[in-house]
Amino acid sequence: MAVVIRLQRTGKPKHSYFRVVAIEKTRGAYGRPLEVLGSYDPRGEKTKDRVKLDAERVAFWMKNGAKPSETVGSLIKASSKKAA
Repeated sequence: MAVVIRLQRTGKPKHSYFRVVAIEKTRGAYGRPLEVLGSYDPRGEKTKDRVKLDAERVAFWMKNGAKPSETVGSLIKASSKKAA
């Protein structure tokens, strides 16, 4: 079972909202995730309003072999910069 950390789109048409999820690689775009790790709102004004992550759970999944997508990797970096 290969696990990835990626975005899952929710929200209305033209008003996108994303969940950051840990999900099996073979599941589809709207498949059931193993765990919801946070959210990303591209319409937020500030970085702290856009990205909300549970850093402990993200670290847990990455420690156990989950690979983040490129986009989620950049969101993790952005959220760690705002926390510092």
